[in-house]
Amino acid sequence: MVQPHTPEVNINEVLRQVAHEKDIDLDRWIVALEDAVASAAKKQHHIKEPVRSYMDRETGQFSAFLYRQVVDEVEDPAAEWTLEEAREHKEDAEIGEEIEIPISTDGLGRIAAQSAKQVLYQRVREAEREKIFGEFENRVGEVVNGTVRRFERGDIIVDLGRTEAIVPRNEQSRHERYSQGERIRGVIVEVHKQPKGPQIVMSRTDPRLLVKLFEMEVPEIYDGTVVIKTAVRAPGERAKVAVLSRERDVDPVGACVGMKGSRVQSIIRELRGEKIDIIEYSEDQVTFAQSALAPARITRVSVTHEGATPHLDVIVEDEQLSLAIGKRGQNVRLASELIGARIDIKNETAVKDEVADALARMLNVDRGADELDLTEIPGVDKATAAALAGAGFGELETLETAGPQALTMVPGVDAELAGTILEWAAQHSGAAEEREAEAEGDGPAMDEDDFMAALTRAFSEETGEEEAGAADEGGDHDTGSGAA
Repeated sequence: MVQPHTPEVNINEVLRQVAHEKDIDLDRWIVALEDAVASAAKKQHHIKEPVRSYMDRETGQFSAFLYRQVVDEVEDPAAEWTLEEAREHKEDAEIGEEIEIPISTDGLGRIAAQSAKQVLYQRVREAEREKIFGEFENRVGEVVNGTVRRFERGDIIVDLGRTEAIVPRNEQSRHERYSQGERIRGVIVEVHKQPKGPQIVMSRTDPRLLVKLFEMEVPEIYDGTVVIKTAVRAPGERAKVAVLSRERDVDPVGACVGMKGSRVQSIIRELRGEKIDIIEYSEDQVTFAQSALAPARITRVSVTHEGATPHLDVIVEDEQLSLAIGKRGQNVRLASELIGARIDIKNETAVKDEVADALARMLNVDRGADELDLTEIPGVDKATAAALAGAGFGELETLETAGPQALTMVPGVDAELAGTILEWAAQHSGAAEEREAEAEGDGPAMDEDDFMAALTRAFSEETGEEEAGAADEGGDHDTGSGAA
């Protein structure tokens, strides 16, 4: 029976073809194949010594060798020889030289071939991952399109064509749902070399996605006429974008919105209905804060602290308070991130109450100021003072009108102590009358002009800013007259 003839395989041609298909350097394929043959030979001959393999680039034939390092003192018997041992195999061996001993590569068995296959696959995967890393490491921040391939424990695996990417659960908007085979667009946020899983990490929540979408939809942003200064997002709910025009004739907000909102609407559709506030950037922090808190109308903004993180006090009308804060504090939180400052929002009623309290403290209208410290009376301890106060004798006026008999009815007060109390009350009453007479002789503590000046100081800033805010609004709402 005639044995079928197996055509001889040109290994060089096969390697060149595979290197072209995989787009991996031919030398890396040859090195991977040499390591695979060395592993197979080591498995076939059941040896523990290090093995090397070489491929003849012309014939495609492989040769394998054991190798030992010649050293003065052997530390690893499987890989090192003394000079005497080395000269048994090579007469002119020297210290530091490597001695190679040929071993056969013929008739490699199935187990050896399987070992070679595993080594080859591993080296090919490493080469492919390094190539992907080199291709995408400079594309972080770039938007890419892909197709949803599968789901793994809440993560989305995306097919990018030549490789896969992953959208982790924490990079997904909780308002978005995808199905297998659906198109997905995201921004690359990380490229790594970890051995398991996709190397490319995509995000649907990163603010860079919003910025790149604007660059794709708005030509003025793409060519640099309009600049996005900063952007913040509450993914799937609301976003705020601050824009600035480099040319006086170009309206940055209008350029981003487009004719009848066509440009921004396409971005909203891509982000599955996320609302976008486009705000004109301003170097003036107060003006920027007023714009950032839109759609709420702001009565007044004042900077109370300058530094690394400025502190802004914002005052709004009572009916605008909930709108300025937003749902679950979303509007004020995004505005704070956008301008890089801490924002405290108060309504006008709360501010007026604070002003009234400040005036009361300024005018010494404090009812507790007339209370007496009864322990100052000679012979009166804390217990007796508490008993006097509990009996209604806690004020100077009641002590003056009280008689000795009434005071002796208080526990701890005898006739002698009652006399001392009445004498003390009379002395302090006279001193108070003298102070009052001196004050009347010098004039009132705060005349009408002083009082009005204090009142004006307290309210001038508020009313003035309210009128300015009303003028800026073009008469849309009246704040100054209502506050006055």
